[in-house]
Amino acid sequence: MSSRAATITGFGAAALWSLLALFTAATGPVPPFQLLAMTFAIGGGLGALSWLARPGAAAALRQAPPVWALGIAGLFGYHALYFAALKLAPPAESGLINYLWPLLIVLFSALLPGHRLRLQHVAGALLGFAGVVVLVAGRGAIEIRPEYWAGYACAFACAFVWAGYSVLSRRVAAVPTDAVTGFCLATAALGLLCHLAFERTIWPESPLQWAAVVASGLGPVGAAFYLWDVGMKRGDIRLLGIGSYAIPVASTGILILAGYAEPTWSLALACGLIAAGAVVATLPALAGRRR
Repeated sequence: MSSRAATITGFGAAALWSLLALFTAATGPVPPFQLLAMTFAIGGGLGALSWLARPGAAAALRQAPPVWALGIAGLFGYHALYFAALKLAPPAESGLINYLWPLLIVLFSALLPGHRLRLQHVAGALLGFAGVVVLVAGRGAIEIRPEYWAGYACAFACAFVWAGYSVLSRRVAAVPTDAVTGFCLATAALGLLCHLAFERTIWPESPLQWAAVVASGLGPVGAAFYLWDVGMKRGDIRLLGIGSYAIPVASTGILILAGYAEPTWSLALACGLIAAGAVVATLPALAGRRR
């Protein structure tokens, strides 16, 4: 697969993640870790089901312990920390800190062999993050308070975990994407243990809520992680990181269309900033093509 095709594949993951807020809102009162276990079980099952048409693909699960540690830390570690952040701090501030991960992906990419970080990439990522700040601020005042430091720390940690998992995936590019199936199933098992330890079981109450759970498992918490793995291992990591800032904007737009949110001026401004960031980040490539 060419780098361009892999990058487009990675953007497919971002498009699916923009649907996650809508599907999560439609799942009703299902507790977070229970929802995590259910959706990742579906996502892992999706990968395992594909093996029926690809004999031998299950051999991808035979990986060294460090590869398993990376996959489980990335998928389960990120979500566990994010849930903790939402419990310990207001969601607006937690979400904003969490969305440092695209910027961190751009910065961490400079540590990869053969990757050179340009000023345009950093500027583009900062413009994208500014778009998220505007979007969050438009929903209400952002107020950093010391009593929520533990939640802020969890949100900051989950940004580092996801950025680290994404960039380090490039170092294990030889590992087949089928291994993500095992990571999803392990995450589902750990989510179930956390659910049994900390939550009360609440099942979806209607066919629509069940449909939202299944859709989440098939898309944003299923196929998206396989697509992201391809993008990180073979695509343009910096462009994928910058483009990921479109996720919260697209997600907000979808919630508005579905009637779960109201349109605001900040959404339009955030779109402009993120689009500007993408243009700035691609200027070196455009200039190179002209030469």
